[in-house]
Amino acid sequence: MNIRNVAIIAHVDHGKTTLVDGMLKQSGAFRHNEAAMSQTLLMDSNDQERERGITILAKNTAIDYRGTKINIIDTPGHADFGGEVERTLNMADGALLVIDAQEGPMPQTRFVLKKALELGLRPIVIINKIDKSSRRVQDVIHETGDLFLELATDASQLDFPVYYAVARDGKGWKELPADISQPADLTPIMEGILEHVPPPQADANGPFQMLVTALDWDSFRGKYVIGRTRRGIAKPGLAVSVMGRGENDEPARIDKVFISYGLKRLEVPEAVAGDIVAITGIKGAGIGDTIACATAPERLPAIEIGEPTLKIAVSSNTSPFAGQEGQFVTGRQILERIYRELETNVSLNFEMGQNGEYVLSGRGELHLAVFIETLRREGYELEVGKPQVITKTMDGVVMEPVEELTVDVDSEYTGVVASEVGRRRGVLHAQTVNADSTSRMVFEISTRGLLGLRSQLLTLTRGTAVLNSQFLRFDKIGADIPKLRNGALIASETGKAVTYGLNNAQDRGVTFIEPGTPVYEGMIVGLHSRHNDLEVNVAKEKKLTNIRSSTSDIAVVLTPPLVLSLEQSLDLLEDDELLEVMPKTLRLRKRLLTSSARARARKG
Repeated sequence: MNIRNVAIIAHVDHGKTTLVDGMLKQSGAFRHNEAAMSQTLLMDSNDQERERGITILAKNTAIDYRGTKINIIDTPGHADFGGEVERTLNMADGALLVIDAQEGPMPQTRFVLKKALELGLRPIVIINKIDKSSRRVQDVIHETGDLFLELATDASQLDFPVYYAVARDGKGWKELPADISQPADLTPIMEGILEHVPPPQADANGPFQMLVTALDWDSFRGKYVIGRTRRGIAKPGLAVSVMGRGENDEPARIDKVFISYGLKRLEVPEAVAGDIVAITGIKGAGIGDTIACATAPERLPAIEIGEPTLKIAVSSNTSPFAGQEGQFVTGRQILERIYRELETNVSLNFEMGQNGEYVLSGRGELHLAVFIETLRREGYELEVGKPQVITKTMDGVVMEPVEELTVDVDSEYTGVVASEVGRRRGVLHAQTVNADSTSRMVFEISTRGLLGLRSQLLTLTRGTAVLNSQFLRFDKIGADIPKLRNGALIASETGKAVTYGLNNAQDRGVTFIEPGTPVYEGMIVGLHSRHNDLEVNVAKEKKLTNIRSSTSDIAVVLTPPLVLSLEQSLDLLEDDELLEVMPKTLRLRKRLLTSSARARARKG
């Protein structure tokens, strides 16, 4: 069987998932009357992926083109999900690098290209969105060439083919077209895959061997172990050895063998060497394990995953409102769910905290926030602490992670961006002005300085700033960053918020809740206009009197509350605060709920 294994890599929102949609539809993977023909973002099946407009989980599909099976691996474009990129590129023999014709190479373009080149892949460059009025195709090609020159590990990688596309319209070209309105399809790009991506180098006659690259699960078949067969044939009933991180191999037997076609998983009597397969019956396998024929068990090199930079403590909900919304509320249930996540989320690490908390370590705020949001949607209740940067000691020196931060923003806001990043000890390294009156600013900043920065810059720039960051290195820990957030408005009484109490609170700051919202003592209901915390009674009713004034019946008009997302709530947390995460509600609270307990803690 003729096979090509190709990964699609790109920066966030440069159009790789849309390109996969077009290839699936034009290759005949669906019938003309099938619902998928009218849908978009077919590979982003996860609710959070569709809502956020990003790919979170790497997925593979397959099409048939001119008698060749093309396995397509759609990878995330955000650096927080770099673990997904690192492990899935191991299944590919080539890559399609999709780049926006206006934006050009972006921070995550560099990240995904670096990973592909390190594995020896030769990418095909696709300049997408050439229908944009502000496209700058030739400049983008030159910038891409400079990026290859910087990152290439072999001289042969510097000679890369370039194709052009409007993925949204399902059009592609080998040469830059003079008129993009003329009929076209993605045939040139599919031809380019056959021409430039080599067939997999696999021994069809040797004993079976594969590296586990992904896991899946359903209630009917149980666990699916997914990877590319490096050698031999996968078939039901084959006795295999599972070689994990321990010394002892575990015997197992393949139950069923599946391959991908379109969005379906098809059961087959056997799968040839070089193909991407999913097998069942291997219960003990984990990502990075080798599965090999029991008669010739040989281990493949394990997948190297970058180390985490951020950690967060989670535990069962202990607030006065605990158990009112969630289906899973105990620490044992949360721990079991974390263990299930660790099987498939290779970038996530776990350890027990000092106070019985579960400490999760990941690649960034978004990586951790996506998992917490997943728990919330599955019916879990939990408490989350402030994200903490992971430091390490090298030769007696405490080191912290440093990142490259790229901010694209309207030029009128460059001053406020530079000022805010400067307050967080960030250093501006480069600034360029684009033809569309936007500026690109490149900083070096510690991960500590990045915490909460996204929300702050979006506020300061009226939502126009686009932030991207990627890990650079560990460096000697810098100076302390001053407290950047104002104090909290803390509910002093338990009850329901009323207009009169909220109106008094709004005289002192910004509120997060509206009338009728249940509150408890110690719950954070807003932000003070000053740096100190302030207790307010938002459940306080106006006292009734017999005296009426000419203005007493005029309705009080409240300022609409500031409604925080999960990421914004995490950004706001201080060390003495927690975020209460429930299926329907997010609440900020103090760790110590009573004012007397907080006073004792300050003295002690």
